[in-house]
Amino acid sequence: MRHVPKRRMMLGIGNRDRRDDAAGCIVAQQLHGLLPHDVEIAEHDGEATSLLARLDGLSTAVIVDACRSGAAAGTVHRFDINGAPMPQARFGLSSHSFGLDAALELARALGQLPARCIVYAIEGADFDVGRGLSAAAAAAIASVTPRVVAEFTGHEV
Repeated sequence: MRHVPKRRMMLGIGNRDRRDDAAGCIVAQQLHGLLPHDVEIAEHDGEATSLLARLDGLSTAVIVDACRSGAAAGTVHRFDINGAPMPQARFGLSSHSFGLDAALELARALGQLPARCIVYAIEGADFDVGRGLSAAAAAAIASVTPRVVAEFTGHEV
């Protein structure tokens, strides 16, 4: 029997041209050189079909995205997707039309959800066109980055 290596990925979702929506991409950028060599770091625009393709075959996925749930800007939500679906009724968690929550549930239904799937959703303040983060999103990114490192290594940087 052939050994199939476990694939692990950190996926930063967002749009760098929509202010706080860039949060996931910025976390991904900051993680280069901080994660074990076997962890792939990728940025994604959140489009559902290609997101499903990125998740297929992974053993572990840690995903960071911006959200608008009504909580205070800068709030960080952490969800263990294998334990339960993201609470879509309570959180409109994505700034994308077909939300991350729906894409992950579709991956679950298709048997493509990684065995370990963690989502960090950073509450944004400003999703207007433009570059640059709000102070609240920038502070949240600073707290999420070491937490993502800990998801892969067992300890924060």
